[in-house]
Amino acid sequence: MKITELCEILMLISFGFSWPFNAIKSYKARTAKGKSIQFLILILFGYVCGIISKLTAPSFKWYVMFFYILNFCMVFIDFLLYFRNRKLDKIAESGK
Repeated sequence: MKITELCEILMLISFGFSWPFNAIKSYKARTAKGKSIQFLILILFGYVCGIISKLTAPSFKWYVMFFYILNFCMVFIDFLLYFRNRKLDKIAESGK
């Protein structure tokens, strides 16, 4: 394994550890207030670009791809929670 691959994996792991905490916080908060859907879309787009980059690279490494896909899935869960929480916000506002 090259140092570049190792650093890339470490970067993906460090990002990967933060996404579950963010999704859990979104789930427990039950509100979309203060959440940026544009930010989540940009992060998802970045992971898609990273996945495409790995798929088209001359030296394809599955173990690096695994971390890209795992991180994408965690951010996508938070993305879905945004819409659930937005719906809960609308229900709470209509009940006032």
